[in-house]
Amino acid sequence: MKTYRIDASDLKRMAKELRAGDRVLLSGTIYTARDAAHKRIMAALKDGGPLPFPIEGSTIYFVGPTPAPGGMAIGSCGPTTSSRMDPFTPALMDLGLAATIGKGDRSQAVYDAIVRNRGVYFCSIGGAGALAAHCIKRCEVLAYEDLGCESVKQLLLAELPLIVAADCTGQNLFETGRAQYHIA
Repeated sequence: MKTYRIDASDLKRMAKELRAGDRVLLSGTIYTARDAAHKRIMAALKDGGPLPFPIEGSTIYFVGPTPAPGGMAIGSCGPTTSSRMDPFTPALMDLGLAATIGKGDRSQAVYDAIVRNRGVYFCSIGGAGALAAHCIKRCEVLAYEDLGCESVKQLLLAELPLIVAADCTGQNLFETGRAQYHIA
């Protein structure tokens, strides 16, 4: 297992080197979106409407952060259960999405899309949202402001600690972790 310092703009290129279990300190620009925002993004794609951010090479963090306390760019910013975005993720990866960040296992369709598109799925530590907020230097609402904390935001990161949960070779920590403790 290795530790990498990566800028989000370089994830598409770096994904082929990352392996399940590696640690990444991610910096740069990423975007937030949860269930309702994903539905609107998919509707915009279907209707040929404008998207809130360029999908190609981007990273989506499944998060609905709390309001920023004084002196901070953002409030608590912990991951949402990723499987809720599984119906949308393969199509977005096929459009060039480089990575997603969340928590928990994903569907086989998502793992197949990660391999097919040479992407990556990162897990952030659930329950540590207040600590993660210290790695976020800027937060700007881009779209769907009516969704409140679930609006689409652009975040500027400075070394957000993540774990590679699924890599482009088809390995994922949820499968290998269960296999390690399987009793025959």
